[in-house]
Amino acid sequence: MKNKTIASLKGLGLAFTILFSNNSLAQWFESTGHAVVKNGDTSQAKSAAIKDAITQALVFSGARVTSVQTLVDGVLTQDQLKISSHGEIQKIELISEDRHNDTYAITLRLDIFAQAEECPANQYTKFIAVTQSQLANREQARMGQIFDVNKAISEHLYASLSNTQMAAKPTAYYNMPLRVDHFFTQQYDYSNALLEEVTSRSNSQYVLLSRIRDLSVNHKINNDYAFWQDDSFKRAYKVDYVLFDGTTYEKLWQKSYQTEGIWPYKKTEIIDVYSDRFWATDYGQAISDINQTLTYDLQAAMACLPTQGKILHIENDRLIINLGKAHGLEQGQILNIAHHNYLTDAQGNKLPHKITTLNQVKVTQLYQQSAVAMSIDKQPLPNIQINDIVELAASE
Repeated sequence: MKNKTIASLKGLGLAFTILFSNNSLAQWFESTGHAVVKNGDTSQAKSAAIKDAITQALVFSGARVTSVQTLVDGVLTQDQLKISSHGEIQKIELISEDRHNDTYAITLRLDIFAQAEECPANQYTKFIAVTQSQLANREQARMGQIFDVNKAISEHLYASLSNTQMAAKPTAYYNMPLRVDHFFTQQYDYSNALLEEVTSRSNSQYVLLSRIRDLSVNHKINNDYAFWQDDSFKRAYKVDYVLFDGTTYEKLWQKSYQTEGIWPYKKTEIIDVYSDRFWATDYGQAISDINQTLTYDLQAAMACLPTQGKILHIENDRLIINLGKAHGLEQGQILNIAHHNYLTDAQGNKLPHKITTLNQVKVTQLYQQSAVAMSIDKQPLPNIQINDIVELAASE
């Protein structure tokens, strides 16, 4: 006999019906996805709603999602979704579809076979600093006077990451403007000092940097002879993202995104990029879609990354570290200590290098964002310095 339970995913307004079969690893998920109908395109809205329903069910079940092409039982055929290693869809059934005003809703029933988790690092929480995107060509923001759009997009991304079950929790660091061009080069000359400042101020191990390369208005899309119509234009949006480990200063992931959308405003109109009116436009929705895709890509990229911390203070056999309950640390846990260094290759590039020492410490006092740890043998810790790395090992 099957048992039926209801689970809700907080913050996303979705409900899942989970039916457990005799095989304890197989679960039925019922999820409802929503999408806005743009320019009367019901077919596109239906595909987007299906994507939303499948994605949220997969995220809820523990699967990982990335943004490349896939086909799921003939239900989804678009270049927006891929189901990755932590879960496998056996079957999808369409339960209902409905349109209310400009919103399309699809309810699906999915049979998901959950695979065993192979990433010990997942039992610990990682924190990622979402920084303010750099506006590479400020003159392109002149139409609409959208000179704050980089900050508004970063805030919007932070909200998107906060509302999704992630392998990492976002921390807001988008009030400070940053110059990040050199972080997107192929050389190893990026500023460790900037990464160190961001990580220490936000208490985040990982740092997400970005730059908006293109906001140009491409061409007018309505007819000059249709004088009764307001001018409408196509506006581009191109953005680069790069993820760094603020502990080792290593570049971990990098990707570029681009899209375009209809810019419906008059040339002289000043636009509030924080308003619902802006985000409800075709252009605002196009940026929202990029932010949502980035959320899935980051989830996949960070799922198996380790949680590491730094030593903030040393006093004989006692350390204070920047990890605590929020990261999944437990009282009595044993931690390793490592030094961070660099190796220089034949071309003179500095490469990250970590040396794990024989020193181990035990957590004796635990706080939300920090902890006190003491050497196991209660002897002074030799050759240990502030900013050395504290490594968390998975419990066996």
